[in-house]
Amino acid sequence: MAHTPARQGSRLTGWDPEDEDAWHRGGHRMARRNLVLSALAEHVGFSVWSLWSVLVLFMSPGIGLDFGPDRKFLLVATPTVVGSLLRLPYARAVTRFGGRDWTVFSTALLLLPTLAAAYFVQRPGTPFWVFLAIGALAGVGGGGFASSMTNVAAFYPRRLQGWALGVTAGAGNLGVAAVQLVGLLVLSAAGDTHPAYVAAGYLPLIVAVALLAAWKMDNVDTVRAEPGAQREAVRDRRTWCISLLYIGTFGSFIGYGFAFGLVLRHEFALTAREAVGYTFLGPLLGAFSRPLGGVLADRLGSARVTFWAFLGMAAGTGVLVAAAHDGSFALFVTGFTVLFVLTGLGNGSTYKMIPALFARQAEHEVTVGADADRAFARARRLTGAVIAVAGAVGVLGGTAVNVAFELSYTGGSPAPAFLAFLAYYAFCLAVLRTLRPGRAPAGYAPHPDAAKETSRV
Repeated sequence: MAHTPARQGSRLTGWDPEDEDAWHRGGHRMARRNLVLSALAEHVGFSVWSLWSVLVLFMSPGIGLDFGPDRKFLLVATPTVVGSLLRLPYARAVTRFGGRDWTVFSTALLLLPTLAAAYFVQRPGTPFWVFLAIGALAGVGGGGFASSMTNVAAFYPRRLQGWALGVTAGAGNLGVAAVQLVGLLVLSAAGDTHPAYVAAGYLPLIVAVALLAAWKMDNVDTVRAEPGAQREAVRDRRTWCISLLYIGTFGSFIGYGFAFGLVLRHEFALTAREAVGYTFLGPLLGAFSRPLGGVLADRLGSARVTFWAFLGMAAGTGVLVAAAHDGSFALFVTGFTVLFVLTGLGNGSTYKMIPALFARQAEHEVTVGADADRAFARARRLTGAVIAVAGAVGVLGGTAVNVAFELSYTGGSPAPAFLAFLAYYAFCLAVLRTLRPGRAPAGYAPHPDAAKETSRV
């Protein structure tokens, strides 16, 4: 018998996305509304998070800010570090305060780094440490990923989580491309001496999304985590295997997204406008391919899609090594664009692996006598915890990408960085083998809700 969720103010109690009757009687509309607003908040957060990947391209003696490539790579790496550190507390905040309340607060918080960037980026002679501090503050945009993903996972049934998480994360990834398009628009309309316009353009959007979240989103009781859920997650070997894979997929996406413009300027001596004109396409395609990765994982299996994504990323990195050696601009840009698409596919399929792995564990617990409702409820809570841990660890890959480029260009060539990325992708293929499902135990009888998931890990 379907159970109708009760509403107490903005909080829903008794929400169960696996209740198909309640889902078809209106639950899907509620879930979609929260998905759309969570995705919008994440999109704006990612745009603010990656703001400095565009602003550093404006920094030149012409506006009184003459910093070398090493400092610029450090500046774009700083938000990724802070964003990584914030993801665990952000995911925990959703379980404590609710998806609606935390989305409103975390979105409004984006006003601080955006206002600071708009004010200082056109003040000649501003010390570099001020920009580092503002860049660190922009890291709050990266923390919102974990809270949005945890919230959305609680609203959708397991059979649709690959799609829902892919859409949410894809909207966030799209923010990397969007801010570069805004930068291109500013460069085309106002030239390369008005970087403040890039930041200022986001202020009304931040306010609008915060108000919409306050008006239309819900807090839901099932998003509340059991005490110690994250501690339990970090003790699970699978959490760290997923995290290592996510370093390779999302870490590559965000690291390349932040660094691509600087690499093009340094490697091929492009102007700021020329660099931004080429850099937006890769993140744009990568953002759109992320939900496709989730859908393919739903249909073909998350391990299989992730395996082919890493294999393609390794091949694409080899192409970049050859392009850098030959000085081929067209091949270099094409190779990078293909890498963005593959990282997007890998992002979606890797995250789909998380609910699938824990659904399989819950199914096994049921076969040995555990209560099905409690086993699958625990699987959902652990899924949220692992999403937070993997998301936090994975961002560190973006920092590693920028540090690798900084060290490589100190020696005059990006080849050592690309070879390091190639080695890591090969390592991820080996890690992926450890997550392949084994044979079912004797007497195994799949639970109807879990069979779809456990067969597709």
